[in-house]
Amino acid sequence: MSDSDPGASTPNTGGDEDERIPTMQKLLDNPFLLLFLGVVMPTVFYLIWGIMEIITIPIAK
Repeated sequence: MSDSDPGASTPNTGGDEDERIPTMQKLLDNPFLLLFLGVVMPTVFYLIWGIMEIITIPIAK
């Protein structure tokens, strides 16, 4: 590729300290956040599912 090609990648010149870490990578690198999400998300989904099941039970006459 030529240097005038806008899609050409530039070689790494050792400027790693200037490199910005993506936000999603910061979030996914946090093990405590992943543990929290792994406990909270299923709990919330099962709670909502249970409430929907209770609502759909017909009232006894």
